[in-house]
Amino acid sequence: MKPVALVVRHVAFEDLGILAPALVQWGYEIRYLEAGVHLIDVGGLLAADLVVILGGPIGVYETERYPFLLSEQQAIAARLQQDKPTLGICLGAQLMAQALGAEVVSTGQAEIGYAPLELTRQGRNSVLQGIGAVPVLHWHGDQFAIPEGAIRLAATSGFPNQAFSLGPRILGLQFHLEADYTQIERWLIGHAHELSACGVDPAVIRQDAASHGQELAQAAREIFAAWLGQFTDPIPQ
Repeated sequence: MKPVALVVRHVAFEDLGILAPALVQWGYEIRYLEAGVHLIDVGGLLAADLVVILGGPIGVYETERYPFLLSEQQAIAARLQQDKPTLGICLGAQLMAQALGAEVVSTGQAEIGYAPLELTRQGRNSVLQGIGAVPVLHWHGDQFAIPEGAIRLAATSGFPNQAFSLGPRILGLQFHLEADYTQIERWLIGHAHELSACGVDPAVIRQDAASHGQELAQAAREIFAAWLGQFTDPIPQ
């Protein structure tokens, strides 16, 4: 049987993107759980060989407005306690940080669009090392603190905590390496209200996706392969 990659998706257009073929190449069967629709519980998340928690336009602290977050948070915490392979992206990383005891807060500002990262010393020796100066897609306003025992890997001027790792199996990314630049229009439509509220011109993001997307996709594939290779046996050729 193939190992199972269980993916928690919060909005339809923020999917696995370019990570999907990478997971298939490494032999995983992909199964989606739609947050707020499907049950996300401890047993389900613990049973999966790999869990990916994707982004979404809500905050980890909005449990009264979105009660499903409570069971999702509990399930994530249980999985991380067992050190099972888990990747969190944007909201997913924030949920992981919270589950590990770190604070997640709204910053009152938004970082939206393509911009490069500044890797820390540890980040330059991590699976992120291949990103270099390639601009990545940012789309967040909340900020996580680095969990106790985890390593801070990357920063930007406005958001000093952009990525963390806790051992080889647990990785949290504030930014979107997974986003498929050929599908960026879905993001621009889905987040139209936020773009307008923040004064962000979708034409700029569209142009930057065309300019940087192909190079970013190649770097992202290398990063995902490096991370997966730390705990997944490659398929024999």
